Amino acid sequence: MGLTSDKVLALAVLSGVLLFAGTVWLWPRLGRRSVRAVLGRVGLLLATQVAVFAAVGLAANQAFGFYGSWADLFGREDGQGVVVDHSAGGGPLKVVGERRVTPAGAGRPEVTGRVQEIQVVGRTTRIASPAYVYLPPEYFQAAHRARTFPAAVVLTGYPGTASALVDKLRYPRTAHDLAGAGRMRPMILVMLRPTVAPPRDTECVDVPGGPQTESFFAKDLPEAVSSHYRVNKGRGSWGVVGNSTGGYCALKLAMHHPEVFGAGAGLSAYYDAPTDPTTGDLFQGDAETENRASLWWCLKSLPAPDTSLLVSSSKSGETNYRDTVKFIDLVKEREPTRISSIILESGGHNFNTWRREIPATLEWLSGRIGGRS
Repeated sequence: MGLTSDKVLALAVLSGVLLFAGTVWLWPRLGRRSVRAVLGRVGLLLATQVAVFAAVGLAANQAFGFYGSWADLFGREDGQGVVVDHSAGGGPLKVVGERRVTPAGAGRPEVTGRVQEIQVVGRTTRIASPAYVYLPPEYFQAAHRARTFPAAVVLTGYPGTASALVDKLRYPRTAHDLAGAGRMRPMILVMLRPTVAPPRDTECVDVPGGPQTESFFAKDLPEAVSSHYRVNKGRGSWGVVGNSTGGYCALKLAMHHPEVFGAGAGLSAYYDAPTDPTTGDLFQGDAETENRASLWWCLKSLPAPDTSLLVSSSKSGETNYRDTVKFIDLVKEREPTRISSIILESGGHNFNTWRREIPATLEWLSGRIGGRS
């Protein structure tokens, strides 16, 4: 049974309940001062606490999508992040699964749209990554068979799971409902996590001698998706949005590659790449790579990019509030870069907060992506 299985969670909850009941029932019998009784009390208490903590941890992981498998949890994920060999005739993108958008799982694609599970292989970076692609209903309608659509990359935080963008943050369902209400244009969403070399957190950096993550997102991914789907062409025809680590990546990608990304939205983003045990040495002593990873340095030292940025925070509950206000003030001085914001009165660094921000973010993104349709 997988880490995110409902059966695993139910088993953990049941174990906690039974162990608690057993502790209450057996406690009088273990009330003696013998070594055996003491060890029995310690064992019951320890087992009960382990079961309760496991149940809470599994529930939190289900709610927030931190880890997708047992191997991911224990740092032993063996899925390839870098592909060395390309088979003859193999394209950069392969569809491996499909699901419906509606919660009930009903409806034709020309009515509800579709979410396709894909595998992408970077032509230049040789990075391979799974992803989900949301295709709006219009994509399947006969009246729009020759139409192209704006597209946006949607990124999770770290470690995150791509499926959380579909099931927990509900990007496809939100985009479907907003477009149906006329509040945004029909848009293709490419949803994945920024962890393309698991379990390492590369912070969307082109690591010297390592994974070229920024190049994968800025060049290979749009190229692969455009070769398979009807995506708008032209400067700034893509958008990018993400939360937490994905938010930092989204802002950086839009600032570094305005010719690709006409808009970038960072929900609960930070503004400089951290270095810690999960990232390893991202820069390998390369000062230019380290500087470019700092959005503060980019604002002060590089020409202002012609792109639109959106940042979000809350006055109570988010640690990035002061940095976000500072970032807004700096961008306002750097034309032609444009800045918008979503500032909540309160909201933590969690899915509930981001679900409150996503509808307005998608509307904003829809109005700022260029290209030909």
